Amino acid sequence: MTTTLKIDFVSDVSCPWCIIGLKALEQAVAQLDGEVAINLHFQPFELNPAMPAEGQDITEHIAQKYGATAEQTQRNREAIRARGEELGFRFSMDKRSRIYNTFDAHRLLHWAELEGKQIALKHALFDAYFTEGKNPSSHAVLVDVARTVGLDSERAAHILESDEFATEVREREQFYLQQGINSVPAVIINDRHLISGGQPVEVFAGALREIAARNPDAASR
Repeated sequence: MTTTLKIDFVSDVSCPWCIIGLKALEQAVAQLDGEVAINLHFQPFELNPAMPAEGQDITEHIAQKYGATAEQTQRNREAIRARGEELGFRFSMDKRSRIYNTFDAHRLLHWAELEGKQIALKHALFDAYFTEGKNPSSHAVLVDVARTVGLDSERAAHILESDEFATEVREREQFYLQQGINSVPAVIINDRHLISGGQPVEVFAGALREIAARNPDAASR
């Protein structure tokens, strides 16, 4: 019998450890096929909510925000690239030189959940930014990415040109901040158990198996 767990995956589309964590989580679920399934919901988190539309050079941004030297930044980028490669995800570091505001991407993800295409859009946004080096704050890019996963491009454009879903996204962001989530990815299982960071596949698999075995609120099918 398969136990289905609800997972709220709090993350940002400009966070490299978020796609690493997502790929590891998905591979863990695949390993537990027949034991554990997940009901996955992506929740918004902005690493840089005050980032202007034009974005900022990544090396400059990391130096200002974390005090990292250019050499430290390069080592970290290589470590991220290698982790991604292990999980089957390609980071094109040469194509990604800037970091951008992601609020509009989160508004589209909120809408995509209502349309049943949130997971597909999340993956496509990660690909667009980290692999293809595209600007996830660009409305043209966002509309095109939405179209590629089967969402209505005219509807996507209308959402982006308006403030639709802005209130809902801000409310969700504030909710998780108030719950003490201040770094991502944050993987919340059945509203109760927290796994932080881009953990290895085996860590996710072990946690999911343990929670499914002892959680009285888990839904079986």
